[in-house]
Parts: sequence; C-alpha cells; structure tokens
Amino acid sequence: MESVTTTNLAPVTNKLACYHCGQPCEDEVLKVDDKSFCCLGCKTVFEILSENNLGDYYKLQSAPGQQQLRPSTNFEFLDNEEVRQKLIEFESEGYAKVTLTVPAIHCASCLWLLENLYRINRNIFRTEVNFPRKRVTLFFNPKGIDLKGVVQLLDKIGYPPHITLNAQEEQQRPSYNKKLLLKLGVAAFAFGNIMLLSFPEYLGLAETEQQFKWIFSLLNIALSLPVVFYSAWDYFTSAWKSFRIRQINLDVPLAIGIAALFLRSLYDIYMGTGPGYLDSLAGLLFFLLTGRWFQNLTYENLAFDRDYKAFFPLAVSVESDQGISTSLVVNLQKDHVMLVRNQEIVPADSDLLDEEALVDYSFVTGEARPVLRRRGEHVYAGGRIVGKPARLMVTRRVSQGHLTSLWNNEVFRKSDESRYKRMIDRTATRFTWVILSLAVGSAIFWYLNDASQVWLVVSSILIVACPCALALSAPFTYGNMLRVFGNHHFYLKNADVIERMAQVDGIVFDKTGTITNGSAATVSFKGQLNDGEQELIRALTAGSAHPLSTLIHRHLEGVPQGAVTLNGFNEVPGAGVEGMVNGHHVRIGSGAWLGMEEITTDVQSTRVYASIDGIPKGYFAIGSRQRPGLSELLQKLGKKSLALLSGDNTGDRERMSAIFPQETELRFNQGPQEKLDYIRQQQDNGRHVMMIGDGLNDSGALKQSHVGVAVTDDTGFFTPSCDAILQGSQLPALSEFLQLARQASTIVKLCFIISFLYNVVGLSFAISGHLTPLVAAILMPASSITVVSFTSAAVWFVSRNFQRPRK
Repeated sequence: MESVTTTNLAPVTNKLACYHCGQPCEDEVLKVDDKSFCCLGCKTVFEILSENNLGDYYKLQSAPGQQQLRPSTNFEFLDNEEVRQKLIEFESEGYAKVTLTVPAIHCASCLWLLENLYRINRNIFRTEVNFPRKRVTLFFNPKGIDLKGVVQLLDKIGYPPHITLNAQEEQQRPSYNKKLLLKLGVAAFAFGNIMLLSFPEYLGLAETEQQFKWIFSLLNIALSLPVVFYSAWDYFTSAWKSFRIRQINLDVPLAIGIAALFLRSLYDIYMGTGPGYLDSLAGLLFFLLTGRWFQNLTYENLAFDRDYKAFFPLAVSVESDQGISTSLVVNLQKDHVMLVRNQEIVPADSDLLDEEALVDYSFVTGEARPVLRRRGEHVYAGGRIVGKPARLMVTRRVSQGHLTSLWNNEVFRKSDESRYKRMIDRTATRFTWVILSLAVGSAIFWYLNDASQVWLVVSSILIVACPCALALSAPFTYGNMLRVFGNHHFYLKNADVIERMAQVDGIVFDKTGTITNGSAATVSFKGQLNDGEQELIRALTAGSAHPLSTLIHRHLEGVPQGAVTLNGFNEVPGAGVEGMVNGHHVRIGSGAWLGMEEITTDVQSTRVYASIDGIPKGYFAIGSRQRPGLSELLQKLGKKSLALLSGDNTGDRERMSAIFPQETELRFNQGPQEKLDYIRQQQDNGRHVMMIGDGLNDSGALKQSHVGVAVTDDTGFFTPSCDAILQGSQLPALSEFLQLARQASTIVKLCFIISFLYNVVGLSFAISGHLTPLVAAILMPASSITVVSFTSAAVWFVSRNFQRPRK
C-alpha cells in the first residue's frame, strides 16, 4: 500500500501533468508522495485507491483517470422511494442490483477499477461492466450501503453515473463508434492526398522540377503525422498497455509495423534515398481501421440480434373481465393482473394483490431462500412463486433483456462453457510471439542478403499476419445458428450451448409433458366426486404448473366455482399436490404418496389419485398420447437414445417399449435424485449427455447434464438450470437440431483452416519479399470479410433444407 504524506497546497509555477488524469496543473499543484495532482478531486481518488491497495490502476495506463474539476453532484433525490423503485432492478433483505450508465468508462484501467470496487467497500459483492455501452451492473448489500451510497462511491472515484428517470423500456440499437469513423476519415483523406502528391515522383521528375521533390515529401510527412499520431494511436496505446502488464496482445506487431514504416520513410526522405512508404502507411491505416469498423459492426449486429430475437418465449396467465387467458410477457402492460402459479417465474416487476405469497429469488441471487411478501409489497421480476398461486399487478413493463440476463446468471453456468473462447485467447497469445519471432528472423536474413528489403519485409510480416478471422469465426457462426434455432422455436441460453450440443452422444428423456402430450378429452375419473368436491380439486390444481394438474384443471372447467380459499399449498416433486381448500384437506398425486392401493388393471393410462380430508375418492385416468413424430425421431437417434426416466408407475412400460429402441433403458418411479444420479453415472462413463425434460421434477438432472432442454407447450414454466427451451411441437426436429450443431462446429473448424492457410500463404509471400505493406493491409481485413461471408453462406447452406417451423 502506498503511504499518504502531507499535502502541499503551495502554488507551483511550472505546469506539471496530473498523476491521476494527465491534465496540466493550471492554478496549483497538490503533492502526495512526490506525485502531482491538479485538483483536490484527483488527489482524493488517488488516496482512496492507495488506501485500498488498488495502486495497480495506474500501472495499466499512464494517467488513466478523469479530471475531477467539476461541481459536486447532489444525489439526495436518490433517498426518494419512488425514485429508488425506478432505478433498482432487484432488492431483497441482503441483496440488491442496479445498472447505471457511466460515460467516463474509456479504457482497460476503468474496467479493472470498476470490477474491483468490492475491495473499496465490502458491501459491494461484484460488478459487471458492459464496455461498449458504458454500463455498470452492481450487486450490493442494501443493509450496508444504500443506492445513494453506491452512486456517491462511483462519483468519488471519478465515475459519476448518468441517471435519468425516463428509462426506456426497449434498448436502442447501438450506434457505430463515431471516434473510429473519424479516425478512418482522417486516414482516408491522408491516403488519397499522399497518393496524389506521390504520383509525380513515381512517374519521374525532370531536372528542372527536382525542387518540387522536397516540397511534395514535406507535404506527405505533414499529412502522415495525423495518421500516425491520431488514427494509429490506439494501436500504440494498446501495445504499451500490454507491455505494462507483461502480456502481449495482437496490437503489438501492428504497432511495431506502423512505427517501422513511418521511421523508415522519414529516414529515406531525409537521406534522399527514396520517397519512403508514407502512401503505404496511410493506406495501411485506412484498411486496418476499415477492418476494425467491420469487426465492430459484426459484433454489434450479433449482440443486437441476441437481445431481441433469441430471447425465450415466456408466457403468463392474465386475469381480465373475460376470465383467465395466456399472454406472452412482451405484451404485458402496466396494471395488468397476472396469476403466477407454483414454481413459475414472475416476469415483470409487480405488486402483490393477495394477502401473502412466498417468493424464491434464487433465479436472481443463486440462493434458494423463499421470502414472504404481503399484500401491496413489491415483487421483482425473476422471482419464483413457491406454494399457492399469487395474483400480481404489473408496475413496470417487462424487460426482455433483463430476463435473458437472469437466465445467464453465473450461478447457472456450466463449468465447461466458452471452451472455444479460451482456445482462441491462448492461440492469439502464442500467435503474436510466433509472428514477432518470424519478423526478427526474417530481418536478420534480409539484412545479411539485401539490407534494403529489411524494413519492407518486416512491416509486411507484422501487418499481414492476423488471427482476426479466427476470432470472428466462432461467434459469427454460432450467432447465425442461434438465429436459425430461434426461428424454429428452439431458444438457447447462449452460443456456448451449440458447441456442447455438437458433442452430445447420449440423450435421456422424461415422459410426462415431454414425449407425451395429454388432452383434456382423455381425462376421466374413476370413483365418486360430487360437484363440491370437484370444485375443491379444481381450485387446488389451479395452483400447480405440472402437466397432469393442468389437464385435470381443464377437465373440471365446467364445474361451477364460487369463492375459494387456498392455504397450505404444497407441491412435492414426483409425488403430488396438497392444500387446504375452504377448510378441507385436499390431496392429489401418486397412490403411494396418498397411501392408497395402486390400481393395476388400467395400464393404458396415467393415474392421479385423490383424497379429501383423508378419505380416498378414486383416481383420474389420463390417457396421454405421444407427440406426433416421436417414433421417427427415436429411429433417427438410434443408440443415442440412452434412457427414459419417468416418475410415473410401470403402467406405460409396454407402450414405451414399442416406441423406444431395444437398447434404451426404461426406468419408472424415478424421483428427481434418481434422475440426477443416472445422468452423473453416464457422465462418469465418458458420455456427453443431453437431458430432455419439462423442468418440473428434473431440474437437477437438467443442470447436471451437458445440455439441459426444457420442453414447453403453452406455459411459462421453465427452470433457470436448463440450457435451452424447446417448443413441444418441435421435439421431433431434435435430431435435425443436433445435426445443425455438429455442422456449425464443422464450419468453425473450416474457418480455422481458412485463417491458418491465409496466414501461411500471406507470411510466405511477406517473408520472401513479394508482398508490400499496402497489399498486406488490404489482405488483413479481406481475410475477416472472407470468413464472415463464408460462415454466413455456410450456415445458410446447411440450414436451407431444414423443415419450416411447426404450427
């Protein structure tokens, strides 16, 4: 930790640069540990960072901070509860989340400091920085630091957030980097004019015109200065930062190549040995920046498409004067009344209308600890209702991007995600060292054979070699494939899922609600139930999202229903549902759970037993039917179909045996733990397992599997542990989805080969002296354009014959 000494406030006549922000100290210089600061604000930030062992902030970049000469901002308005509610995305007893726009974010030092805020204040758990959009998401303990304290901390260290209460519900498409376009324009202007001024010398000057040679050369130098010191400056600063932190990045060889061209050109002009390579230098920067602009445009388009087209299609029950109907969350409006059942996600910020409800915020915080909410209290989007259903009034329209970010919560990430990203990072680092070694070796060779070629060859090597195409191939291929899957009602959490799907060699199925799709017309009751008892069961099943409960509820729709009171709702996975309805203890579920004797004569249906006040009433016989196209799917999968794991009894064994391949294991009476254990056992045997379930009794198995897919029909129920959501009607297309994932992986590998061949061929020409820096600069972005075009065409080609979405 750097010690803090007495501050010297005496004016200093010589203008020194501020250690924190780099601005000149105009009026007075504040001294701390022989370091100069232009104002009290910059000095204070330095002292805060020093006291918290964050001095590395200044090692990443010289003078990385923002000048603090600004009036102190009054954040008292953040104490207003209405204002807080508009800004806070989530808040519980010991956990809160807020996302703020911080315009001062501008470099790697900013990212490092903001991601280390927890070291300054222990009540901040972590921060996530979106650098392109200059947004910071902070997770903090509201007991230890309130929203105003968080904002004041950001302001104190030089990153004041821009707070507006007119928050837009929809994110706007990101604008292209204006600064990059300005640099590109400067390079283009210089490139054209330097080429124009170089033509006379290229064509030859008469003896009487030689005096113009120096004039043209000086004009070319003047035009090249803004190219080198403005358009190319990011390459130099990036390379310098990498040296400061002892890491080599991809900008190092480019910075060396640009400097080599510029210095060699100055030498040639000064010594009169030639016109130099200033036209090539300006052209080089023009094409490099064009390639960077194209790459940024590609990533922005992918991010925009991901935010708005690849979201999961969550639906919710909405109350109105006409009754209860199902609505997509994107259609929810303020003051709409939602009915959210047990284990369903609350899709929008809302207020509770019932007396009380239990809400599990593990989807947001990762901790499964239900919180009691009472009438009128706020319930945040992302909470899961536990127990009896809850009526909620929407207070803020749903943010689809917020729900997608919840799905990607790090709590639910798998350990083997982003393997291709890690591989690219390792390859890029090694690649840079290889290129630098080749440049040094080639320089020695040409110096010994033809010294005039050294600078040209070295510059060409450093410029033409680029793994940018390698870095673009995977995200662009998987991003395009995400779009294809989404168009066919298969919604993936992120692009990493496609990579894991390509490795799947074993598939495990759940039965009820997954491969079977019941119909209310096939439900019948065997036993004695009067109208009042049917009303009690209908009220109980209204609170459950299980497919069998939904079918029974639909079957009893014609039963007259008056006012009912549901208390003590409890749903036991793999067993059944119980609760107190109008003072009666109602239970439905398996015979073993209810203590009733199992009926074995009716083997063609699934049985759900019922009891009221401990008296057995009979059972509902549900003649579920398999999904259309299931037999064809299982034939295509063949030996990949490992097992059917069902929580039902063995009544369906004969019918399932006729559908599934002989090698497929059929296991019945399987609880959630047995399903998870089976998946783990297969993984221990070297299998890459995909689990297909409904997310009700198999959430643990979905999370344990390499790829967990939740099948849904017309309900908003799903588990955050799943990696994908598949519309039920698209289940027969699962084999095609797996094939597309494998083909996407193949396309990425082909892109790697293309990038490798490009570098081998380009380097061969450069090392042999047959490639100029200007041509190298043209080839560099051309390689990225080639890869992007290839991936787009290849994804279109492999998916062109894919069946259209089922209705």
